[in-house]
Order: sequence, then C-alpha cells, then structure tokens
Amino acid sequence: MDSQTKFPTEVKEYKYRIEAIARDYGLDFFDTIFEMVSYEKMNEIASQGGFPTRYPYWRFGMEYEQLSKGYAYGLQKIYEMVINNDPCYAYLLDCNTVTDHKVVMAHVFGHCDFFKNNAWFAPTSRKMMDEMANHAVQVRALIAKHGLDTVESFIDTCLSIDNLVDYHLPFVRRDNTAPEEDEPAKPHRHAFTAKPYMEGFINPAANNDGEEEAGEEHKERAAGPLPDPTRDVMGFLLDRAPLAGWQRQILSILREEAYYFAPQAQTKIMNEGWASFWHAKIMTGSDLTDEYQRGSAHPPVLTAAEIIDFADHHSGTLATSPGHLNPYKLGIELFRDIERRWNQGQFGPEWEQCDDMRERAAWDTHVGLGREKIFEVRRVHNDITFIDAYLTREFCLEQHLFAFDYNKFTKRQEISNRDFAVIKQRLLASLTNFGQPIISVVHANYKNRGELLLHHHHEGQDLQVSYATDTLKNLHTLWRRPVHIETIVDDEEILLSYDGDELNHSQGRAAAA
Repeated sequence: MDSQTKFPTEVKEYKYRIEAIARDYGLDFFDTIFEMVSYEKMNEIASQGGFPTRYPYWRFGMEYEQLSKGYAYGLQKIYEMVINNDPCYAYLLDCNTVTDHKVVMAHVFGHCDFFKNNAWFAPTSRKMMDEMANHAVQVRALIAKHGLDTVESFIDTCLSIDNLVDYHLPFVRRDNTAPEEDEPAKPHRHAFTAKPYMEGFINPAANNDGEEEAGEEHKERAAGPLPDPTRDVMGFLLDRAPLAGWQRQILSILREEAYYFAPQAQTKIMNEGWASFWHAKIMTGSDLTDEYQRGSAHPPVLTAAEIIDFADHHSGTLATSPGHLNPYKLGIELFRDIERRWNQGQFGPEWEQCDDMRERAAWDTHVGLGREKIFEVRRVHNDITFIDAYLTREFCLEQHLFAFDYNKFTKRQEISNRDFAVIKQRLLASLTNFGQPIISVVHANYKNRGELLLHHHHEGQDLQVSYATDTLKNLHTLWRRPVHIETIVDDEEILLSYDGDELNHSQGRAAAA
C-alpha cells in the first residue's frame, strides 16, 4: 500500500504472542496478515467495504468523505478492519497506542476463527481479495468503453436490488438430471482450466465487452414458464432479463458480492460477540469460568500500566445507548451466559423441569462443558438461530432488556413491554431477513404479456410505498416491461404496478395469469 506505515517491532512481537495464545485456546484461523495504515487509508478501505481495490463508484467517495469528517471532528474512529479471505487481511491504525494494537489483534483473531469455522461462511469465496480486484478491472474496462455515467447509472440500478437475493440459496443442492437423449447437444466452447476468480479473464464469454444484446436463446428463456417462485430476484434477472452483455456482466459481479457480504450481516451479533469474548479473554488472561477449564488460563497480555486504557477501550466497545442494540454487547454476554450455563450443568430435562428459583440459582453440577459448547455454537448458528436457541428469560432480566414503542402523545420512544416472549419476538423479527421485506418472483409472463409479477411475503410490516416505487422503477429498467408486486397495505391486499410512466395500485391480488 502506498500509505502503509512501517510495522513496529514491538507490535510484531505481540502479534506472534497473541496468535500463539489464541491457537492454544483452540481458535483455528487462516494465516493473518496485518498492515499498519494511516487514518486516510483506513477510511478509504472502509468506504470500499473493507477492500483496498474496488471499482470506481460515487458512493465510495461519499462514504470516504463522511468517515474523514467524522474522524477529523472526533466523532468516530475505526480501530480495525478484517477481511474474510485466505489469508485473512487486517488493518491497524498507525496512530493507535500499543495497547489498542494488542486489543485489535486479539479481536481480529476471533473474527478470523469465526470466518473459517462458522457454517454460514462456508460457501463464501476465500480469494475475495483477488476477486474484488478482478471486478474492479472489469468495471474499469466497461467504463472506458461505455462511459462513466452510463456504467455508474446501471450500477445504481443494480445496487438498489442487491438485497433481493435468497440468503439460503448457497446451501441448496439440486439434483441435476441428465438431458434427454433426443435433445440436441449445445456447442461446446473450448475453455482453459482456470481458478473461479480468474475465469472471466482466461475464458471470457463471447462478446463480453458489452456489444451483444440478448440473443434468441435468452428470449426463449425469458418467455418460458417460471419454475418455483424464487427469492433470488437478482439471479432471476441475470438469467432472464433482456440485458446487454456488459450489463449482465455488472449484474453478475454485484450479485456475487451481495452473496459474499450476506453472512457478515447474518452473523453480526455472533461474530462481534465471539471476537469480543476472545479479545477480553486473551488480554486479561482469565475470567470467572477458568476454574472449569483445568489449566487453560494464560498470563495476561496486558501490563499493569495498560489496564485502565484497556478497560476504557473495552467498555466503550460494549457501551449501549438508549434505543439501540449493540451487537458486541449482546453477543459477548450471550456467549458468556452459554459458557456459564454449560459449565454449571444448567441445561437438559432436569434443569428445564426445575421450578424452584432457589435451587435454580444455586445449580452447579461442575460438568465443565462450557468451552466445548461455545465452540459448537460458533460453528453452526447464525444470529437468528443463536437468539432463538439461547436467549432466556433469566438473561433478559439480568441484562435489563425491554421492548419499546413510539408514543404519539408524548412524541418519544418509551418502554412498552418487559415480557420475555415479546422481547424475543421483536428481536427475532428485526433480524429476519435483516428487517427487510421478503420479495419473490412468482411469474415472468404475467397476463401473457411478458410482464413481471412479484409477491411480498407480508410479516405484519407494510412496504414503504416510496421505497417500493423506486424499486419497481429500477426493476422496470432491467426488465423493460411493466412490473407488478402483490402486497398488503393497511390490512388490504393491493397490487402495485409500474409501466414505465406512472405507478398504479389496485385492490386485490393479481388476477390469474
């Protein structure tokens, strides 16, 4: 990097020591490369989603300006960034203290372990640093050919629907049946062996520079019958929309990146909680559960002179402001609670059937399974299943969790409920699909006129019509035919439609096609 700072010897020595301690605790991660950068470079990388090389796009510049001003005015500061890659890349801020560097490195090793071992990250590319650079080269080539405004406008359109993907699709395994014997074989184009992220360069598709419009084969696909409804709207448009070759190339790039970033949103609470759990453990050397671990404690990495600085940094990370959920705080406290419960045997039929509060409070069978259990939880869960399985009534009381609503009379948010069931339901609802509407394509030839019909899976929250309007307009840009969506507004079924000129809505569901 042009602004990379020389890595201090003292920090490098602590890096090896912290890595050894992390591995001894059982963390398993890819090789991790740390780079020391200035705050300008850190802001630049952060504005580009954590990658040093991305395609040119106006939003990256806007976010860079926002981050830079926030840092200059003392409103925010990025301590670290780490990339899900093999090897993992992490960035340290050169103006941080040695204490901060220690905490950040311990935190990063927790993230790297989570990236490598959590099941929801398994389908992601482990060479995304290279792929992002390749995407940047491809987009720059398209900009040189078609112009910045044209390409950037199309990227705007595609990014407006980058949440219309099926987050479970990478785990679906379909049975690929063999073609019928009388089906004519498609001509096979010779291809050289290439790694997936180099495929577009070594074996470029015909006319991939953007000149080729949708061919006859594509038109047949677009007009053909739609299989089962799909939530992967981006994938559907990539396969069936009448796009030029260069447009299809960009849509494919952005869809690939959307699926790469999805697990990070699906596991935000767990990932940050896991990293915070281990940075606290590694820094201080022990906690209340070490009596169950039979010699697993390590000397603290912190010196006595650094304790106050660490406490200030750590408490700032876990601080929770009113009305906001801090994923670091919720995640670390849940992992600590799980470890404590499984160390003390507070699980299983006997525990669940015990209704004596005093007996439950004193329950401790000394089974010492806590460390094993949290590693199991880290491996198989995402935020939704994590909260659903391990958020307990006792935890809510201990952490003073509550539900709140807007009071139109006092014109402010107020506590509305402390009931455990309500709190858990609200939390799970906010995490389901990241709190965004679930949309599916249900018909590609609605009314036999080549129009696109989508369905909103209403979960009690109405669509925001202004957002829906803009999304329909962008879908129309891609589909080039009228677009409709079935939804519910104010408890009434309606059909929102955009034909390229105006938005219309009618009561009732879409008529049978």
